[in-house]
Amino acid sequence: MKMLIDSFWRAVVYCLYPRVIGLSFLPLVLIVASSWLLGYLYWDMAVTWVRAWLDASSWLAVVWRWLEGIGLPDLKTVVAPLLVIFSVTPLVVVASLLAVSFLMTPSLTRLVADRRFAGLQRKRGGSLLLSLWWTFLSLLLALGALLLTLPMWLVPPLAMLLPALIWGWLTYRVMAFDVLAEFASVDERNTLMARHRMSLLGIGVVTGLMGAAPSLVWASGALFAAAFVILVPLAIWIYTLVFAFSSLWFAHFSLAALQALRNEPPHAAAHDTAVPASPHAVARLGAGAGENKADGVTDVDPRPIL
Repeated sequence: MKMLIDSFWRAVVYCLYPRVIGLSFLPLVLIVASSWLLGYLYWDMAVTWVRAWLDASSWLAVVWRWLEGIGLPDLKTVVAPLLVIFSVTPLVVVASLLAVSFLMTPSLTRLVADRRFAGLQRKRGGSLLLSLWWTFLSLLLALGALLLTLPMWLVPPLAMLLPALIWGWLTYRVMAFDVLAEFASVDERNTLMARHRMSLLGIGVVTGLMGAAPSLVWASGALFAAAFVILVPLAIWIYTLVFAFSSLWFAHFSLAALQALRNEPPHAAAHDTAVPASPHAVARLGAGAGENKADGVTDVDPRPIL
Protein backbone atom coordinates (compact mmCIF):
# COMPACT_ATOMS: atom_id res chain seq x y z
CA MET A 1 0.00 0.00 0.00
CA LYS A 2 2.88 2.37 0.79
CA MET A 3 4.35 1.92 -2.69
CA LEU A 4 0.89 2.42 -4.22
CA ILE A 5 0.34 5.76 -2.45
CA ASP A 6 3.91 6.92 -3.06
CA SER A 7 3.64 6.24 -6.78
CA PHE A 8 0.28 8.08 -6.86
CA TRP A 9 1.68 11.32 -5.48
CA ARG A 10 4.75 11.12 -7.69
CA ALA A 11 2.49 10.73 -10.74
CA VAL A 12 0.50 13.82 -9.67
CA VAL A 13 3.69 15.89 -9.44
CA TYR A 14 4.99 14.62 -12.79
CA CYS A 15 1.73 15.68 -14.48
CA LEU A 16 2.72 19.29 -13.77
CA TYR A 17 5.93 18.99 -15.78
CA PRO A 18 5.87 21.07 -19.00
CA ARG A 19 7.14 18.06 -20.93
CA VAL A 20 4.16 15.94 -19.86
CA ILE A 21 1.66 18.70 -20.63
CA GLY A 22 3.28 19.23 -24.01
CA LEU A 23 3.16 15.52 -24.84
CA SER A 24 -0.56 15.42 -23.99
CA PHE A 25 -1.35 17.71 -26.93
CA LEU A 26 -0.03 15.29 -29.55
CA PRO A 27 -2.76 12.65 -29.03
CA LEU A 28 -5.27 15.48 -28.68
CA VAL A 29 -4.43 16.85 -32.12
CA LEU A 30 -4.71 13.41 -33.72
CA ILE A 31 -7.99 12.53 -31.99
CA VAL A 32 -9.62 15.91 -32.66
CA ALA A 33 -8.60 15.75 -36.32
CA SER A 34 -9.99 12.22 -36.65
CA SER A 35 -13.20 13.14 -34.79
CA TRP A 36 -13.70 16.19 -36.95
CA LEU A 37 -13.19 14.17 -40.13
CA LEU A 38 -15.60 11.42 -39.05
CA GLY A 39 -18.14 14.01 -37.91
CA TYR A 40 -17.88 15.86 -41.18
CA LEU A 41 -18.41 12.68 -43.18
CA TYR A 42 -20.94 10.76 -41.06
CA TRP A 43 -22.58 13.05 -38.46
CA ASP A 44 -25.70 13.92 -40.45
CA MET A 45 -26.14 10.34 -41.61
CA ALA A 46 -25.78 8.97 -38.07
CA VAL A 47 -28.22 11.46 -36.55
CA THR A 48 -30.74 10.86 -39.34
CA TRP A 49 -30.52 7.09 -38.89
CA VAL A 50 -30.98 7.32 -35.11
CA ARG A 51 -33.89 9.75 -35.48
CA ALA A 52 -35.58 7.42 -37.97
CA TRP A 53 -35.09 4.52 -35.56
CA LEU A 54 -36.64 6.54 -32.73
CA ASP A 55 -39.62 7.55 -34.89
CA ALA A 56 -40.22 3.93 -35.90
CA SER A 57 -40.36 2.75 -32.29
CA SER A 58 -43.96 2.29 -31.15
CA TRP A 59 -43.23 2.37 -27.42
CA LEU A 60 -41.30 5.63 -27.74
CA ALA A 61 -44.33 7.27 -29.34
CA VAL A 62 -45.94 7.29 -25.90
CA VAL A 63 -42.90 9.10 -24.50
CA TRP A 64 -42.98 11.73 -27.26
CA ARG A 65 -46.70 12.41 -26.65
CA TRP A 66 -46.05 12.71 -22.93
CA LEU A 67 -43.23 15.20 -23.55
CA GLU A 68 -45.48 17.24 -25.81
CA GLY A 69 -48.16 17.18 -23.12
CA ILE A 70 -45.85 18.68 -20.49
CA GLY A 71 -44.63 21.39 -22.86
CA LEU A 72 -41.33 19.88 -24.06
CA PRO A 73 -41.96 19.11 -27.73
CA ASP A 74 -38.44 20.12 -28.81
CA LEU A 75 -36.73 17.64 -26.51
CA LYS A 76 -37.25 14.94 -29.10
CA THR A 77 -34.85 16.67 -31.46
CA VAL A 78 -32.06 16.58 -28.84
CA VAL A 79 -32.32 12.84 -28.10
CA ALA A 80 -30.88 11.61 -31.40
CA PRO A 81 -27.66 13.71 -31.25
CA LEU A 82 -27.21 12.73 -27.61
CA LEU A 83 -27.49 9.03 -28.43
CA VAL A 84 -24.92 9.39 -31.20
CA ILE A 85 -22.53 11.23 -28.89
CA PHE A 86 -22.94 8.76 -26.04
CA SER A 87 -22.39 5.88 -28.46
CA VAL A 88 -19.17 7.41 -29.75
CA THR A 89 -17.83 8.26 -26.28
CA PRO A 90 -16.46 4.74 -25.52
CA LEU A 91 -14.68 4.76 -28.87
CA VAL A 92 -13.10 8.11 -28.02
CA VAL A 93 -11.99 6.72 -24.66
CA VAL A 94 -10.40 3.68 -26.31
CA ALA A 95 -8.77 5.88 -28.96
CA SER A 96 -7.34 8.11 -26.22
CA LEU A 97 -6.01 5.08 -24.37
CA LEU A 98 -4.36 3.66 -27.48
CA ALA A 99 -2.95 7.05 -28.50
CA VAL A 100 -1.42 7.59 -25.06
CA SER A 101 -0.21 4.00 -24.96
CA PHE A 102 1.76 4.26 -28.21
CA LEU A 103 2.65 7.98 -28.26
CA MET A 104 3.16 8.91 -24.62
CA THR A 105 3.71 5.86 -22.40
CA PRO A 106 7.24 5.03 -23.71
CA SER A 107 8.36 8.65 -23.29
CA LEU A 108 6.79 8.99 -19.84
CA THR A 109 8.29 5.69 -18.71
CA ARG A 110 11.75 6.81 -19.81
CA LEU A 111 11.20 10.12 -17.99
CA VAL A 112 10.44 8.27 -14.75
CA ALA A 113 13.33 5.86 -15.28
CA ASP A 114 15.86 8.62 -15.96
CA ARG A 115 14.83 10.60 -12.88
CA ARG A 116 14.26 7.79 -10.34
CA PHE A 117 15.82 4.59 -11.67
CA ALA A 118 18.85 5.68 -13.65
CA GLY A 119 20.73 2.44 -12.95
CA LEU A 120 17.85 0.09 -13.80
CA GLN A 121 18.90 -2.37 -16.50
CA ARG A 122 16.71 -2.53 -19.60
CA LYS A 123 16.13 -6.17 -20.52
CA ARG A 124 13.59 -5.44 -23.30
CA GLY A 125 11.25 -8.35 -22.70
CA GLY A 126 8.59 -7.06 -25.09
CA SER A 127 8.79 -5.96 -28.72
CA LEU A 128 6.57 -3.47 -30.55
CA LEU A 129 4.84 -6.28 -32.41
CA LEU A 130 4.14 -8.13 -29.16
CA SER A 131 2.84 -4.91 -27.61
CA LEU A 132 0.47 -4.38 -30.54
CA TRP A 133 -0.82 -7.94 -30.27
CA TRP A 134 -1.24 -7.66 -26.48
CA THR A 135 -3.15 -4.38 -26.84
CA PHE A 136 -5.36 -5.74 -29.62
CA LEU A 137 -6.19 -8.89 -27.65
CA SER A 138 -6.92 -6.93 -24.48
CA LEU A 139 -9.13 -4.54 -26.42
CA LEU A 140 -11.13 -7.40 -27.92
CA LEU A 141 -11.62 -8.96 -24.47
CA ALA A 142 -12.71 -5.62 -22.99
CA LEU A 143 -15.18 -4.93 -25.81
CA GLY A 144 -16.53 -8.47 -25.44
CA ALA A 145 -17.05 -7.93 -21.72
CA LEU A 146 -18.67 -4.59 -22.50
CA LEU A 147 -21.19 -6.18 -24.85
CA LEU A 148 -21.92 -9.11 -22.54
CA THR A 149 -22.58 -6.86 -19.55
CA LEU A 150 -24.54 -4.20 -21.46
CA PRO A 151 -27.97 -5.40 -20.19
CA MET A 152 -26.68 -5.11 -16.61
CA TRP A 153 -26.14 -1.37 -17.11
CA LEU A 154 -29.87 -0.91 -16.55
CA VAL A 155 -29.23 -1.57 -12.84
CA PRO A 156 -28.04 1.79 -11.38
CA PRO A 157 -25.19 0.47 -9.16
CA LEU A 158 -23.85 -1.80 -11.91
CA ALA A 159 -24.04 1.03 -14.45
CA MET A 160 -21.39 2.82 -12.40
CA LEU A 161 -19.34 -0.21 -11.38
CA LEU A 162 -19.09 -2.35 -14.52
CA PRO A 163 -17.67 0.27 -16.93
CA ALA A 164 -15.09 1.27 -14.32
CA LEU A 165 -14.03 -2.35 -13.86
CA ILE A 166 -13.86 -3.04 -17.60
CA TRP A 167 -11.93 0.12 -18.47
CA GLY A 168 -9.77 -0.37 -15.38
CA TRP A 169 -8.90 -3.90 -16.44
CA LEU A 170 -8.10 -2.72 -19.97
CA THR A 171 -5.96 0.15 -18.68
CA TYR A 172 -4.11 -2.21 -16.34
CA ARG A 173 -3.41 -4.74 -19.08
CA VAL A 174 -2.19 -2.19 -21.65
CA MET A 175 -0.31 0.23 -19.40
CA ALA A 176 1.45 -2.35 -17.23
CA PHE A 177 2.65 -4.28 -20.27
CA ASP A 178 3.90 -1.17 -22.08
CA VAL A 179 5.72 0.14 -19.00
CA LEU A 180 7.49 -3.17 -18.35
CA ALA A 181 8.15 -4.06 -22.00
CA GLU A 182 11.43 -2.14 -22.22
CA PHE A 183 12.81 -2.69 -18.72
CA ALA A 184 11.70 -6.16 -17.59
CA SER A 185 12.40 -9.57 -19.00
CA VAL A 186 9.51 -11.87 -19.87
CA ASP A 187 9.84 -13.78 -16.58
CA GLU A 188 10.08 -10.57 -14.56
CA ARG A 189 7.04 -9.10 -16.29
CA ASN A 190 4.97 -12.23 -15.66
CA THR A 191 6.09 -12.33 -12.03
CA LEU A 192 5.26 -8.68 -11.38
CA MET A 193 1.88 -8.79 -13.12
CA ALA A 194 0.95 -11.88 -11.09
CA ARG A 195 2.34 -10.64 -7.77
CA HIS A 196 0.86 -7.12 -8.00
CA ARG A 197 -2.27 -7.94 -9.98
CA MET A 198 -4.71 -6.41 -7.47
CA SER A 199 -2.65 -3.23 -7.03
CA LEU A 200 -2.30 -2.77 -10.79
CA LEU A 201 -6.02 -3.45 -11.27
CA GLY A 202 -6.75 -0.93 -8.52
CA ILE A 203 -4.73 1.72 -10.36
CA GLY A 204 -6.65 0.91 -13.53
CA VAL A 205 -10.05 1.13 -11.79
CA VAL A 206 -9.20 4.44 -10.09
CA THR A 207 -8.06 5.99 -13.35
CA GLY A 208 -11.14 4.49 -15.03
CA LEU A 209 -13.35 6.29 -12.51
CA MET A 210 -11.37 9.47 -13.09
CA GLY A 211 -12.11 9.05 -16.79
CA ALA A 212 -15.83 9.39 -16.04
CA ALA A 213 -15.39 13.07 -15.12
CA PRO A 214 -14.75 14.28 -18.70
CA SER A 215 -18.08 12.69 -19.71
CA LEU A 216 -19.81 15.56 -17.91
CA VAL A 217 -17.94 18.04 -20.07
CA TRP A 218 -18.72 15.93 -23.13
CA ALA A 219 -22.44 15.89 -22.30
CA SER A 220 -22.40 19.64 -21.67
CA GLY A 221 -21.07 20.13 -25.16
CA ALA A 222 -24.05 18.18 -26.46
CA LEU A 223 -26.56 20.26 -24.49
CA PHE A 224 -25.00 23.63 -25.25
CA ALA A 225 -24.47 23.56 -28.98
CA ALA A 226 -22.77 26.96 -28.99
CA ALA A 227 -19.95 25.61 -26.80
CA PHE A 228 -19.78 22.19 -28.45
CA VAL A 229 -16.67 22.98 -30.49
CA ILE A 230 -14.80 24.08 -27.34
CA LEU A 231 -16.10 21.64 -24.73
CA VAL A 232 -15.67 18.43 -26.70
CA PRO A 233 -11.93 18.97 -27.45
CA LEU A 234 -11.55 19.98 -23.81
CA ALA A 235 -13.13 16.68 -22.74
CA ILE A 236 -10.82 14.75 -25.08
CA TRP A 237 -7.79 16.57 -23.67
CA ILE A 238 -8.91 15.72 -20.12
CA TYR A 239 -9.26 12.09 -21.20
CA THR A 240 -5.70 12.25 -22.52
CA LEU A 241 -4.39 13.79 -19.30
CA VAL A 242 -6.16 11.13 -17.23
CA PHE A 243 -4.51 8.37 -19.23
CA ALA A 244 -1.18 10.21 -19.12
CA PHE A 245 -1.52 10.31 -15.33
CA SER A 246 -2.28 6.59 -15.36
CA SER A 247 0.87 5.99 -17.44
CA LEU A 248 2.94 7.86 -14.87
CA TRP A 249 1.27 6.02 -11.99
CA PHE A 250 1.88 2.66 -13.63
CA ALA A 251 5.47 3.66 -14.46
CA HIS A 252 6.33 4.73 -10.91
CA PHE A 253 4.68 1.67 -9.36
CA SER A 254 5.90 -0.92 -11.87
CA LEU A 255 9.51 0.28 -12.02
CA ALA A 256 9.68 0.48 -8.22
CA ALA A 257 8.30 -3.06 -8.02
CA LEU A 258 10.81 -4.21 -10.65
CA GLN A 259 13.70 -2.69 -8.73
CA ALA A 260 12.48 -4.33 -5.52
CA LEU A 261 12.23 -7.68 -7.32
CA ARG A 262 15.81 -7.42 -8.55
CA ASN A 263 17.03 -6.44 -5.08
CA GLU A 264 15.56 -9.56 -3.52
CA PRO A 265 18.19 -12.06 -2.32
CA PRO A 266 18.63 -15.05 -4.61
CA HIS A 267 17.05 -18.33 -3.62
CA ALA A 268 19.10 -20.59 -1.41
CA ALA A 269 21.06 -23.30 -3.16
CA ALA A 270 19.56 -26.72 -3.43
CA HIS A 271 22.09 -28.30 -1.06
CA ASP A 272 21.16 -25.76 1.62
CA THR A 273 17.57 -26.92 1.54
CA ALA A 274 18.25 -30.64 1.54
CA VAL A 275 15.98 -32.82 3.68
CA PRO A 276 17.76 -33.72 6.94
CA ALA A 277 18.60 -37.34 7.59
CA SER A 278 16.22 -39.39 9.70
CA PRO A 279 17.23 -40.33 13.27
CA HIS A 280 17.27 -43.98 12.20
CA ALA A 281 19.85 -43.25 9.51
CA VAL A 282 21.97 -41.19 11.92
CA ALA A 283 21.92 -44.03 14.46
CA ARG A 284 23.07 -46.53 11.83
CA LEU A 285 25.55 -44.43 9.84
CA GLY A 286 26.64 -41.69 12.20
CA ALA A 287 26.68 -37.93 11.77
CA GLY A 288 27.57 -38.19 8.07
CA ALA A 289 24.08 -39.38 7.19
CA GLY A 290 22.25 -37.14 4.79
CA GLU A 291 25.38 -35.86 3.03
CA ASN A 292 25.51 -35.72 -0.73
CA LYS A 293 25.77 -39.05 -2.46
CA ALA A 294 28.76 -37.80 -4.34
CA ASP A 295 30.73 -38.24 -1.12
CA GLY A 296 30.12 -41.99 -1.33
CA VAL A 297 27.75 -42.17 1.67
CA THR A 298 24.34 -43.81 1.48
CA ASP A 299 21.73 -44.62 4.05
CA VAL A 300 21.41 -48.24 2.89
CA ASP A 301 23.96 -50.93 3.61
CA PRO A 302 24.77 -53.08 0.57
CA ARG A 303 23.59 -56.64 0.76
CA PRO A 304 26.38 -59.19 1.09
CA ILE A 305 26.85 -61.40 -1.90
CA LEU A 306 26.03 -65.03 -1.05
